[in-house]
Amino acid sequence: MSIIFILIPLGLVLVGFAIWAFFWAVGDGQFDDLESPGWSVVSDESPDPGATPRPDSTRPS
Repeated sequence: MSIIFILIPLGLVLVGFAIWAFFWAVGDGQFDDLESPGWSVVSDESPDPGATPRPDSTRPS
């Protein structure tokens, strides 16, 4: 029964942290654009021609 005196305050601290993290993310702009990241996966745009290519890990050195 005495464990409830630890679990209730711990639960309240965790809920408070979750609420703080949510409002921090909203203030930081994490939820400003929810559609573009999903559509970037299916877009047919080619990568930037000036970007350096990633090394192919399937070829032997």
